[in-house]
Order: sequence, then C-alpha cells, then structure tokens
Amino acid sequence: MIETEEHQALRAAVSALGQRYGRDYLARVAREGRHPDELWADAAKLGYLGVNLPEEYGGGGGGIAELSIVLEELGAAGCPLLMMVVSPAICGTVIARFGTDAQKSAWLPGLADGSRTMAFGITEPDAGSNSHRITTTARRDGDDWVLTGRKVFISGVDIADATLVVGRTEDARTGRLKPCLFIVPRDAPGFSRSVIDMELHAAEKQFELTLDDVRLPSSALVGDEDAGLLQLFAGLNPERVMTAAFAIGMGRYALGRAVEYARTRQVWKEPIGAHQAIAHPLAAAHIELELAGLMMRKAAALYDAGDDAGAGEAANMAKYAAGEACVRAVDQAVHTLGGNGLTREYGLASLITASRVARIAPVSREMILNFVSHQTLGLPKSY
Repeated sequence: MIETEEHQALRAAVSALGQRYGRDYLARVAREGRHPDELWADAAKLGYLGVNLPEEYGGGGGGIAELSIVLEELGAAGCPLLMMVVSPAICGTVIARFGTDAQKSAWLPGLADGSRTMAFGITEPDAGSNSHRITTTARRDGDDWVLTGRKVFISGVDIADATLVVGRTEDARTGRLKPCLFIVPRDAPGFSRSVIDMELHAAEKQFELTLDDVRLPSSALVGDEDAGLLQLFAGLNPERVMTAAFAIGMGRYALGRAVEYARTRQVWKEPIGAHQAIAHPLAAAHIELELAGLMMRKAAALYDAGDDAGAGEAANMAKYAAGEACVRAVDQAVHTLGGNGLTREYGLASLITASRVARIAPVSREMILNFVSHQTLGLPKSY
C-alpha cells in the first residue's frame, strides 16, 4: 500500500490545482447557487476527470486508484467535486466495462474531458439503495423499453446530460424482477425532476426524479439484461471507494486547519497545541484518517485488479472507516477552534453537516455493518 512515484506526483499536481481554488471558492459557488464550473474545467483540461477511463476514449488509462487520489486531494484543499463520484467513477466505469461500442463512443470521450456529465439514479423513497426492493420497472414494448418509477436524492441531475437509471425487468424464465441499467437522456419525454430542499448547503443539488412511461430505444440498455447485479456492483464499488476519498479529503482539510490554529493560538504561556488535551485528539484523528486511507487504497487496488468480490468487502470497509474518521476529525477541528470553529471565516462549521454525509450516503454505516457481519463473519440475517 506504499504509493508509487507516479501516484505521489499525481497527488502533488492535483493538490496544487486545489490550492488555487480552495474552500472559499467552493463556498462562494454554493452561496451564489451555481456550480464549480471553473474548477471542473481546469481539472478536465489537466486530464484528472477521466484519469480512470480507457485511453482509446480520451481517458488516462488508469483506474479507481488514480481517480480517488484526485478527489481526495481536491477535498484536502477544501474543494472536492462531488460529481466525480457519479459521472466518471460510477457511470464511466459501468459504460467502459459493460457498454456497447456505440455507448462507449457516445459517452466516454465526453465523460473523460468533462464536456459531458451523467447522474446515477438508484435510491428510491421506499427502498433506499436496496436493489431487491426497487420498484422502478422497465417493460418491453416492441423494440423499446418503457420505464416507470421514482428516484430520490439523485445528485447533479440539473447539469447531467443523462442519468444512468437502475430499473428492474422481468425474467422471462422465472417471472422475478432483476436490476438493469438504462441511459435516460435529460430531455426524454416523461422524465421530470424536482429539487429537494436540503439543510446541507452545497453546489450540487439533490433531486427527486419521476419516470412516467419514459420510452427508450433498445440501445439505452447498458450491458447484458441477465447480468444486472454484476453490472450494478461494478458501479457501486467505485462509488464507495470515491465516497471514502471524499470523506478522507474533507477530514484532512479540517484537521489541517485545526493543526495550523493549534500551532499559533496562544492563550497562556504556550500555544494550545502544546497541551495534550488538544494534541492527542488531533493525533488520533490523523491516525484514523491514515488507516482509512490504507483501506481505501486496498479497495481501489482490488477493484482495478478485477477482483470484484474482494473489492466489495474492502470498499464497504473503506467507506465505513473514512466516514467515521471524517466525522471525528471535523468535530475535533471545530472543538479545537472553539467559537472560531463556528465562524464563516474559518470555514469549518459547514463541515459539521457535510461530514455526516459520508456516514449516510451512498449506503449507511449500519448497512455496511450488516454486510460485514453476513458476508465476512457468516452471521445470520435478521431481515
């Protein structure tokens, strides 16, 4: 898990880009109700957005390991790009692995150079991310597919050219419903969206989607109709790795601000960082972030090596560890600054809410504990 020189160089380069923008930029963009287009464009120009996509389609030829480095370093600079989790990591990976030649040609170059974006629609009001309870259905009508259903908490639909929607089709042999993936263009008739009013203040908005008999050509189906779960988790495992990167970056940013403050803030004879009541919790937060980073790199390495089963376990563990480490790092950072930690000047207060996202999305920490207890420990299910 020791990084290569190439990975270290990538970190340094992305960090330099992030430092040019920083937390103030992202906060200003959110206040103005717009998107971080300038940072997105610069990251795309430097090849960072498509670093995981195939070279033949304009990508960098790397993997989730490289893409997670990009997101982590932008986060550590205070300006993470949430749509990196969705567009190149989930949608780009699924299309690169399972898409037709036509789908790859149509989407991957744009996803790689940032000129096109894609959202991902799985979560539903009554199912969460439980693919076995998804009620969005796809039925055949001649050569077409017709989709009906609802999705919630879908990021960035307002800027996405299309949404990769998880629906369920009926297995002709068993009559059971199975998950399948469809590319739904943003202007498809019957496809509508409404913004969800969130307390979380971010540039990327959350949406509820309605699919009211959305008619799609047969070419909208991604991959094999009979391999839905395999294809679905080929996107969900990178999502978990990237969520870990998002959380670790945020935790590093908060910890960095706290350490800087503790070095210089002087109330008594010595700076407050000299006191163990301040120093030890910050050191513990650093250790937890480093440990989460190791698991994240393991998960990325397994996924990039083609070990989907091993990556599934590691990606869930990485996401869990990173979410917990992020929350504790942010809490300790705010506590270190005291009242200053709640001011806009220091840019930490908004992270109190934002850091909780890594515990909740895209899958809750409790569901990860379920996964580990069942899949790894072999314990029986209670549901």
